[in-house]
Amino acid sequence: MALLDTNPASAPLTSENRRYQRVKVDLLGRYMLEDRREFPCQVIDMSPGGLAMIAPQSGRLGGRVVAYIDHVGRLEGSITRILPSGFSMTIAASQRKRDKLAAQLTWLANRHIDLPEDRRHQRVANRDQMVTLTMADGSQEQCAILDLSVSGVAVVSSSRPPMRSMVQVGKAPGRVVRHLENGFAVEFSLVQNPDLLKTTIAQG
Repeated sequence: MALLDTNPASAPLTSENRRYQRVKVDLLGRYMLEDRREFPCQVIDMSPGGLAMIAPQSGRLGGRVVAYIDHVGRLEGSITRILPSGFSMTIAASQRKRDKLAAQLTWLANRHIDLPEDRRHQRVANRDQMVTLTMADGSQEQCAILDLSVSGVAVVSSSRPPMRSMVQVGKAPGRVVRHLENGFAVEFSLVQNPDLLKTTIAQG
């Protein structure tokens, strides 16, 4: 993870945060505190001006934080409130970055509506390929692919990892979003490059 930037391009403005409405989300990621410690996190609501996350450790009020959030990317800001199970932080960003975040949040809020079963990208049959899955506990399993797209994969497996648990498909991280009769489906943390997809998931 990149080092903390002590001179961000634009400072977070607490008053500006209140101009934006928070959107409830469920996004996984990682964050780094001022002392360079890194932890996993789950963002539960977010606006272009700030966010709240479930986190195992919190820094001091006003402390700098760098976070890498699924579907959103790198965010930097300061802790504004300590919560029982995490903290809230501002987002230091230019107006252009805030506009981009607003568009991303609109997409995230509506992604389950546009297509059935959240299939935002057409999947293609790929039954002749095996893939190595690394579970949250570090165990690995060879699975046959049922279907595949740049946003996710469905595999044949007797395992049933917990819903929302992290899984790595080759080199592509994701999380379990659906249990199937003969396996389960994984949504990738980031939309994959279609030209490199089969190579990426084949790399264990």
